[in-house]
Amino acid sequence: MLFKPTFVFNTVTEITSAFLKQNGIKGLILDLDNTLTTHNNPKPPKYIIAWINSMKSADIPLVIVSNNKYDRVRPFAQMLQLPFISDGAKPLTRGIDEARKAMRLSKNEVAIVGDQIFTDMLGANFKRMPTIYVYPIELEDGFFFKVKRVLETPFLPRKHNFKSKVEKT
Repeated sequence: MLFKPTFVFNTVTEITSAFLKQNGIKGLILDLDNTLTTHNNPKPPKYIIAWINSMKSADIPLVIVSNNKYDRVRPFAQMLQLPFISDGAKPLTRGIDEARKAMRLSKNEVAIVGDQIFTDMLGANFKRMPTIYVYPIELEDGFFFKVKRVLETPFLPRKHNFKSKVEKT
């Protein structure tokens, strides 16, 4: 199914290098807003910096692909010392393809990590790539975001009540 994630975690920080290795995933394409930080927050939280560093230490290539604008994504990615693609146009696959090719990995070796069914999961599923759904850090304000979240509801996996529970869907 186009909207169904491969794996589900409560937060991005629950994803471990051991889990990735066990599932043949060698690289991650990361969404930005509500995956790595709250919407439009200019600084990464300390726990995200620590998680990014742990992935780098495990030689997991990471690329941020965001639908947000260059002026939003660039400073955030620079703080994390990560390559990025802004205006990624997810669920269209231009940004996803560019990031995967930069990693020099096959589509089966790269997972997309994000909080949105209709952009992150759908874009990766168009390419038949592994997907890792994480629950949004916070729910956004605004009519568009509220409508989108309501429309996603039937496709959302069940939320876990405890840490480090992986749901293979």
